Amino acid sequence: MTNETNQIETAVSPADAVVETQPGPDEVAPSNRLEEEGEIAADYLEELLDIADLDGDIDIDVDHGRAAVEIVTESEDARSLNRLIGADGEVLDALQELTRLAVQAKTGERSRLMLDVAGHRQARKVELTAIAQEAIDRARAEGADVSLPAMNPFERKVIHDTVASASLVSDSEGVEPKRHVVVRAPAQA
Repeated sequence: MTNETNQIETAVSPADAVVETQPGPDEVAPSNRLEEEGEIAADYLEELLDIADLDGDIDIDVDHGRAAVEIVTESEDARSLNRLIGADGEVLDALQELTRLAVQAKTGERSRLMLDVAGHRQARKVELTAIAQEAIDRARAEGADVSLPAMNPFERKVIHDTVASASLVSDSEGVEPKRHVVVRAPAQA
C-alpha cells in the first residue's frame, strides 16, 4: 500500500499544481480583468472626448485592486477639461458612473473603476487627508467624536483610509446626499 501511495504522490508534479491554479478558459485573472476594464473605459472616454471636441489623453493603471483611468492633457489645455469635472466634482462623479456602466455592459460584471480628470481627485485627496488629520487630532485632544461635512463616496473613503492608518475608527452616517463621516474618539484606557 505504501508503494501505491508514493506512486500517486509522485504522479502530481509541481508544474501540474501551477496549472491547476491558473484561471480556466472561462475565467479571467484579476489583473487581466482590471486591465480589460481600463481598456474598455478608455475606448468609451475617447469617444466622449471626440463628441465633446475636447483634447485629452487617457492614462490607464491598476491602483489598490481597481482599474484607474485618468483623462490628462497638456498644462495649458487643462482648463478645457474643467467641464468634465464640474463644481465640486459632480460632473466627474456622474462621468465615472457612466464609464462604470459602459464597462459593465461589455464585461457583464460590476466595475469599481476610478476615474480622474486633470488630477482633480488626486488634488482633492491631498485636501481630504489634511481634513482627516485635523479631525483625528481633535478627536484625540478632546476625547469626543468629530463629525465631518457631507461627502461623496470617494471623499469618505479617503477619510476612512486616513483614520484607519492612524489606528482610529470612523463610520459613515446619514443618507445621501448628506452622508458624512464621524471620526470616533479613541477609547479611554
